[in-house]
Parts: sequence; C-alpha cells; structure tokens
Amino acid sequence: KNNMLSRFASRTVGQVGAAAARHARAPAALAAGRALGSRSMATDKYTKTLEDRERVLDTFALKRACAVLRTPTSEACPKAMQASIDGGFEIVEFTLTTPDCLQHMADFRAKYDGKVMIGCGTAMNVDDVKACLDAGAEFIVAPVLVEEVVRYCAERNVVIIPGCNTPTELFQAHQWGAPVQKLFPGVAGGANFVKAVSAALPMLNINPTSGVDLDNAGEFLKAGACSVGLVAPLFDPSLIAKGDWDGITANAQRVIGNVKPVGPYKRKN
Repeated sequence: KNNMLSRFASRTVGQVGAAAARHARAPAALAAGRALGSRSMATDKYTKTLEDRERVLDTFALKRACAVLRTPTSEACPKAMQASIDGGFEIVEFTLTTPDCLQHMADFRAKYDGKVMIGCGTAMNVDDVKACLDAGAEFIVAPVLVEEVVRYCAERNVVIIPGCNTPTELFQAHQWGAPVQKLFPGVAGGANFVKAVSAALPMLNINPTSGVDLDNAGEFLKAGACSVGLVAPLFDPSLIAKGDWDGITANAQRVIGNVKPVGPYKRKN
C-alpha cells in the first residue's frame, strides 16, 4: 500500500511539474501556432512578419516604458509628444481620443522611423485597428478586452496590448493571443498586485498604465511588470493647458531615470 502511495505521489508531482512547464511555454507556443496558422488565414495587407512582431516585443523588453498621450486639442498633441521624446521616451502611444490622432502619429512615424517605436491606442474594434495600422502604428493598444480585436491582431502578428482589470481577464487576453496584457485601470495594491498575479500566473506579461507615476515606475517593474505606461502623471493636464513643454520633458527624464536602473525584461514569449 505504501509503495502504491509513493508511486502515486511521484506521478502526481511529475504531472504538476509537467503542467507548470506547459504553462510556462504556453505564450511562445500560442504565438508560434497562431503565426503559422495565420499564413493561410490572414495574408492581407495588415499582416506583419514574425520578425516585426519580435522586434516590437524586444523593444518593449529593452526600453520598458511607454508615453501614452491623450490631449483635448490637436495643436497640443505633437508638442506634448515631442516633449516626452526629448525627455528620453523611445516608445510612445498616440490615442484615438485625441483630435487628428492618426495624422499626428503618421507624422511622427515619418520623423522617427527606426528611432522611436510608435503605437496607437483606444482601438475598440477591427476598423479602428485597420485605421491605426494604415497610419503606421507599430503596435495596438485597447482600454478593454475585446475578443475580435485581440484575435484579429494575433492572427496577423500585430502586437496587441488589451486592457484588463482582473487576473481572469489578464489570462483570457493571453489565451486569445495577446503577448502583453495592459492592466487598466489601476487596482488596489498597485505594484504588490502585479507581484502577486505574476507569481500565480507566470505566463503573463503585465503592462500597468494606471497608478504608475513619476516615481514608482521602477517599483512596478521590479514587482514583475514587463513594462509600464505613463499617462496623466507624465502629461500633466495643467502643463499641457499652459504649454509648459519643458515641464513634460522634465517629467519624462524623471520617469526614465527610475526605469533604466531596473534593466531589461526577460521575455517569456
């Protein structure tokens, strides 16, 4: 009887270990499977190469901080974004709620191609995704988890970062093919929440964008976040209102100063 229990225990431990290994490999396997399967399913003009997908994810892993801009006027948009780049940001996100967003993004893509990685956010449906890609977006961000948006992008090797607020949503996004999961809005516990969820669900690549400020960005990264997004703390509405672009540049320098010492992220997918 004791021998049977011992053999059962050994098999159980082995099964648990194998399951854990499968989960650890899941993002890479999922991405590779979708990419291979997509060759006959999604070969339209929006399909990206695997190399392009890897480049985008490598850049997030290396730079780890994204400037996320939303301005009430079209005029303020390029000035504010330029200020963040001058302050050291090498990944930036325009948002569709900004007037003339797509034109401004296209202008910056032409100006900074290969030097600053530029994406577009607030994509709520496939038509939004197509418009963003037509304007040159290198990655897509959404404030909520929309299955058709995630699957459309995943099937075309387009890096999609959907908004999620619970561990269930974060994991669902991962299962649908999102290589990075945006934590939005901010949750109780902040960096400790990221640490706890990352420990329980190590296959996730969490990108907090709400609750991250000028001084705690590094803490979120140390807690396990793959990258962070800076919105209002970086683009302070009061600075934008009075056209204090130097103030935004100073904010950017402060954030990057907290992010760089943490170092690169070890990719899981």
